[in-house]
Amino acid sequence: MFNALVVNKDEDSGKTSAAVEQISLDQLPEGEVTVAVDYSTVNYKDGLCIGPGGGLVRKYPHVPGIDFAGTVEASSDDRYKPGDKVVLTGWRVGEAHWGGYAQKANVRADWLVPLPEGLDTRQAMAVGTAGFTAMLAVMALEDHGLEPGHGPVLVTGAAGGVGSVATAILANLGYEVAGVTGRPETADYLKSLGATRIVPREEINETTKRPLESENWAGCVDAVGGAMLARVLGQMKYGASVAAVGLAGGAGLPATVIPFLLRGVNLLGIDSVMQPYDNRLRAWQRIARDLPMQKLEAMIQPAALGDLPRLGADILKGQVKGRVVVDVNG
Repeated sequence: MFNALVVNKDEDSGKTSAAVEQISLDQLPEGEVTVAVDYSTVNYKDGLCIGPGGGLVRKYPHVPGIDFAGTVEASSDDRYKPGDKVVLTGWRVGEAHWGGYAQKANVRADWLVPLPEGLDTRQAMAVGTAGFTAMLAVMALEDHGLEPGHGPVLVTGAAGGVGSVATAILANLGYEVAGVTGRPETADYLKSLGATRIVPREEINETTKRPLESENWAGCVDAVGGAMLARVLGQMKYGASVAAVGLAGGAGLPATVIPFLLRGVNLLGIDSVMQPYDNRLRAWQRIARDLPMQKLEAMIQPAALGDLPRLGADILKGQVKGRVVVDVNG
């Protein structure tokens, strides 16, 4: 028997409840690889899966946790053997398939990536899905021509999980980073990650009737969407790109096509869930190389399985800063 955070749903009221329970290996879903989980983390999707479900969870009882890192315990796939260190993000694990909020997990071998040299399992979950997504965004911007010296790169939702890692990576690569935040108290934190400018949310969060404004940004990692993304599109330099990674500000986009037609702006969609294996490997190798580990450490908020119901509610309210690292054995 081992510990897991199990979410149950009352069929009469429709309400969910989450608590740490003891489960057995035969209760886990089928999978080619059994992993002894070391660490997981808390993402916005996790908050939904711990709480209301958000349309992500279809069957209860459920074990959330959309990412984890740990050690292979058993494998029927030749690519992995007991003792191998692995990391998992995406593939709807923690949503449709039981996830990382347990001391053991059964998953398909195709979903795993070997832990790159230079990272341990705790660091991997300080990165987690949020940091993996941030790296994919940086890679996409670079693939579309972004280089240091082109001008400031904007990061919206900068104090959140994706934003924090994106800020640290970009600054480490030599970019001038402008971080957008609605929480003035996070300014020192963002500067410690390498942001050279703090942009108050209210300066950039309102829609404008002007389809184009001054050309301010050489690139952007956008975790907010909505009105802010629409505003940012009109402020991009000629030929610059925005990597869209989230919708904390809403799924709508009250924008015009003018920035695309008159300035050649690119809007790049970043999906981390179904990302092909080769690009996953490339991203994790870049993370090990380009994310300064001392800054990663400054982002970490430690937690245990029993903290997850509270943290799940907090992240849905936008009250989590940096990266929560969940020690599932703590």
